Amino acid sequence: MVDEKIRRAQIALEEIKDYTQEQADAMVKACGRVIYEHAEELAVEAVSETQYGNVEFKTAKNRNSPASIWTYLKDKKSVGVIARDEAGEEGIIKIAHPVGVVGSVTPVTVPNVCPTGNTMLALKGKNAIIVAPSPKSKLSSTHTVNLMRAELEKLGAPADLIQIVEEPTLELTRELMSKCDVVVATGGPGLVSAAYASGTPAYGVGAGNSQVIVDDVTDYPQFAKDTVASRSFDNGTSCLATQTYIYRRELKREVEKALTDCGVHIIEDAELVSKLRGFLFPSGIFNKEMAGQGAQIIAKRAGIKVPGDTVVIALKLQKYGHEEILCHERPCAVLGAYEVDTFEGALDIACANYDVDGKGHTAGIYTMSENHAIQAGIRLPVSRLMVNQPTRDGGGSPTNNLVPTNTIGCGSWGNNSISENLSYKHLLNIQRVVYSVKKAPVDMERIWD
Repeated sequence: MVDEKIRRAQIALEEIKDYTQEQADAMVKACGRVIYEHAEELAVEAVSETQYGNVEFKTAKNRNSPASIWTYLKDKKSVGVIARDEAGEEGIIKIAHPVGVVGSVTPVTVPNVCPTGNTMLALKGKNAIIVAPSPKSKLSSTHTVNLMRAELEKLGAPADLIQIVEEPTLELTRELMSKCDVVVATGGPGLVSAAYASGTPAYGVGAGNSQVIVDDVTDYPQFAKDTVASRSFDNGTSCLATQTYIYRRELKREVEKALTDCGVHIIEDAELVSKLRGFLFPSGIFNKEMAGQGAQIIAKRAGIKVPGDTVVIALKLQKYGHEEILCHERPCAVLGAYEVDTFEGALDIACANYDVDGKGHTAGIYTMSENHAIQAGIRLPVSRLMVNQPTRDGGGSPTNNLVPTNTIGCGSWGNNSISENLSYKHLLNIQRVVYSVKKAPVDMERIWD
C-alpha cells in the first residue's frame, strides 16, 4: 500500500513540475481555507473520536493555524529563482527545488491542524505529502485530508499530491518513513527516534514541559490570563502549554490572586497534592486516560473537590527535577507551582525540571529586566524563551515574529535536527548558482598573526 501511494505521489509531482509560484500558492491557500471553513465540524469529529481536548478550543485551533500559516506563506518565494545577487557581494542566485514526497507522521492531539499545516508547507514548495495519522484519530485526519484533496481537484491539480494512510499501523508508518524523501515526525520521543533511524532525512520534535519564571510583573491579570490560556487551551494537549510557574516568594499574594481570579484552583495541602500525584502518575507513568482532560473531570475522577468555576488546577510543589514525578510533562489542565527566594533559584528549578522533560523546547519569563531575560536565555536549555507572553505562542502568533507551525524543533537538546520552527524552507532543496566575486587579496602567511 505504501509503495502504491508513493507511486501515485510521484506521478502527481510530475504533473505539477512546471507549476508557477502563483499556482503553488493557489493550492496552499485553498487547502488552508477549506479547513478554516470546516473548523467546527472537524473539531466536533476530532473530540468525539479521540476524547482529547474540547470542541471550542479545537475549533479555534482549526481556524487560527491555517490562517496564520497562510498569512506567513503567501508572499514568500518558493518556486524557481527565489533570490539573486549574481553581480553583488554574494555572487549567488538561489533556485528552489522540491524535496519530493514528504511523509508526515501526526499525533492524536492535533488530528486536523498538523496534517493541514504540514500540507501547506509541503505544497508551498511543490512537494507531495502522505500523512500517517494516529490510529486513534484516523477518521478525523482522513476527513481533513479528503477536504484538501477535493480543493486540489477544483483547481485542476492532482489530488494525489495529498494522501493519507487510511488504516495506520506502526508497521505502515515505519515503511512510509523509510520510503518517502523527507520525514516530518510530530509526536512522542519513540516516534521521533524511529523517524531519525529510518534512513530518510527527518525533522522531528521533542517533548514539551514549558517552565515559566515570574520575576517582575507589571500586569498580574495579564500574566494570569496568559498562563490559564496556555494551560487550558484544548485541555493542555499542546506541547507548548505552560506546565509550571515559578515565582519569587514576595510576589505570592499578587500572583495567586490573579490566577485564582482567572479560574485556577491552587492546592497547597500536601496530602491532596500526594493524592493527585498518585492519580496522575500511577506506577510512575502518566495516566493516559487523563490526557486532554479538563480540571473538573480530573478532580472528579481523583476524588478531589474543586470550585465549580475551576478551569485549571495548580499543585504547590516542594521537590523538583528527578525527585518529583509531577515535573514530567502533563498533557492535561494541571499546573505545577513553586515559590523561591531569588531569581537564580527559579532558574535552578527550571533547569532541573528540563532535565526530566522538555529540554530544547520552550520556556517563558515575565520580567521588565532585559538582563534577567538574557540570563534566563543563557541558563535555560530551550530553543524558545517567550518574554511576557504565553508559551503557547511559541508556535507563532500575530504578536511575535516566530514562524507559525505545528512542528516545533528542539535542537540537539531534544535530539532534533533543528532548533527552530519548521517552515516551508525545510522542505526545499536550495540550489546555489555561484559567480566569481572580487575579494581583497589574502596573505595566507599572515592570517594567523
